[in-house]
Amino acid sequence: MNNTSVIDWQRDGDIVVLTLNDRTASANTMTDRFHASLTATVDRLEEERGSFRGVILASAKKTFFAGGNLDDLVLATPERSENFRRFCDALKHELRRIETLGVPVVSAINGAALGGGLELTLATHYRIAVRGRAVLGLPEVGLGLLPAAGGVTRTVRLLGLRTALDEVLLSGTKFSADAAAEIGLVDKVVATAADLVPTAKDWIAEHPDARQPWDTEGYEIPGGMPSAAELGALSANLRKRLRGAPLPAPRAILAAAVEGAQTDFDAASLIETRYCIPLVTGQTAKNMIQATFFDLQTVNNGANRPGDVPAFAAKKVGVIGAGMMGSALAYVCARAGIDVILRDVTIDAAVRGKKYAEKLEARAVEHGERTSESAAALLDRIVPTDRAEDFAGVDFVVEAVFEDVALKQRVLREVQEVVDPNAVLGSNTSTLPITTLAEGVVRPGDFIGVHFFSPVDKMPLVEIITGKATSRETLAKAFDFSRQIGKTPIVVNDSRGFFTSRVISTFLNEAAAAIGEGIPAALVEQAGAQAGYPSPPLQLIDDLTLTLPRKIREEKRAAMEAAGQKWVAHGSDSVINRMIDEFDRKGRSTGTGFYDYDESGRRARLWPGLRAAFGPERKISIRDLQERMLFAEAIETVRCLDEGVLASVADANIGSLYGIGFPSWTGGVLQYINGYPGGPAGFIERARQLADRYGSRFTPPDSLVARAAAGEFYR
Repeated sequence: MNNTSVIDWQRDGDIVVLTLNDRTASANTMTDRFHASLTATVDRLEEERGSFRGVILASAKKTFFAGGNLDDLVLATPERSENFRRFCDALKHELRRIETLGVPVVSAINGAALGGGLELTLATHYRIAVRGRAVLGLPEVGLGLLPAAGGVTRTVRLLGLRTALDEVLLSGTKFSADAAAEIGLVDKVVATAADLVPTAKDWIAEHPDARQPWDTEGYEIPGGMPSAAELGALSANLRKRLRGAPLPAPRAILAAAVEGAQTDFDAASLIETRYCIPLVTGQTAKNMIQATFFDLQTVNNGANRPGDVPAFAAKKVGVIGAGMMGSALAYVCARAGIDVILRDVTIDAAVRGKKYAEKLEARAVEHGERTSESAAALLDRIVPTDRAEDFAGVDFVVEAVFEDVALKQRVLREVQEVVDPNAVLGSNTSTLPITTLAEGVVRPGDFIGVHFFSPVDKMPLVEIITGKATSRETLAKAFDFSRQIGKTPIVVNDSRGFFTSRVISTFLNEAAAAIGEGIPAALVEQAGAQAGYPSPPLQLIDDLTLTLPRKIREEKRAAMEAAGQKWVAHGSDSVINRMIDEFDRKGRSTGTGFYDYDESGRRARLWPGLRAAFGPERKISIRDLQERMLFAEAIETVRCLDEGVLASVADANIGSLYGIGFPSWTGGVLQYINGYPGGPAGFIERARQLADRYGSRFTPPDSLVARAAAGEFYR
């Protein structure tokens, strides 16, 4: 191959080894250069076919093949749809030539093969992956796309329609090598990368006439074609999964899979392309790609981390408070290989806190995800205690006690002289001002907010909050610690409610206010679900308890009035007050709220008394109701940006998606404004309509109006 090729050709006896190696990039992707190289390579393979007995496809990169080039995908527009269709079909033509070459072709997968990377390997006859290094999957659904290089067509034929849809295409799961082998995406798992080529050669020698199973006469898709009733169940399951959310990709994947399964291979490939084009040229995919790739990369790479501060790695973490948050945080730290001291007021309480980790590890051992030895080693890293003295040597402290200023200050004072002199003093608070909390310690420069989300072992976000005295070194340490334990950290400045709590409260307030306006509760919940929120708003209020938002509201009101500012009541205030004071319905933990709950605590139904309590019934369009929720959060985010609470657009988008459940199809709370029909100008026009109908809180901020007038977007 020439120097412009991204596929190196090498003869190893009578075996051709093709090595993916784009020297202009850190990873191999499906660019025009790759396509040109693939075409030239397949041409040569066909020309020299009689001189070799097999082909091995390998990679020179740590990542086997990264799939589609997202920079190119973001630029795809409806006007360029024909160009993309031609590229897609031409690429699939080359992959089809590979699998019908007439000699065995083996993929030697040394690293991640996701999206187009897995699609490339599916066009070979045998797939070998390295245990502990290879990761395989088709995550396109999470980007608002479908796998359009044969991923739908081949997984359906390889695994069967139901398995392909449920386990691979609609889930977007990323499989380890062993998990991929178990489901059937991989044929062989080897211990090291050095085992790949020898294993491939052995298989080629044993299978000189290898061909794809779907190219064998009489081949039937595993499980066969589902009956009409089963097809209806597939559709019903998808509706249940989406709950009305405006996500076109899962629907397109289901349609392409079902229709393609009923045709021959070539027709199925064309169907796959047909369903992909509207997705790749549409706004939803652009939103999701911007967030899940570009914004996430910006945040995780430390755009807001002081770059001149040396890297930090915590060696011993002290967690104060062995409740739900503290126990889960201790587990996450131990899972990352860090020694943890877990303290509570009594040793019994601390020991109970450790049981959280014990239960999770027992389950992991039971499911074969961890050995008994590794689980025991992890648990040994968590030491329960009731003594402040045991915090000696701790270099990162996180208190996770109740939301009370005096309590948080006291527990930190008890350990501040015991821990390492340069230890970070962190507070897991969701609303209390960091600057105020820092007044309770002798080293305010080492004090910082580290707001985790529940459950800590599952939620990916950490909201880092800097107070007025927080040093740059402390911020850098908090950022590095968050990455060390596998979290995505956004950085915000001090403000009551910070970013996430402040913004999500506007979403919940609109839902509660709607109840007070006589809007049926079922419609409120349906609007939230169909807008794409992971939890309907009234359910979420019940789960948080109604007393918490009232407590936060009253604290904010008192602070504003003390500062000489005017408090403006929201329509939600009276609803929450009446639910608590008049009806004694305080949320799920008390057994009653906007919902009724059975004796086991399970949600039973919406409280039938809502209509009588807050009637008469008022009609409203579901679009208005949805956009009241979405716009309230977006406008409050703009205010956070204006006030300097937020330091970047990427932090806003990732924080809203990963922390407070802003709908994924939007790409995040500021990308929602970018992607709204008409862009920021269209958003402003609609916001003014909502302000006229529902109140001045929807009036677009001046900064947004100025940005739209200048033709600018949030970048």
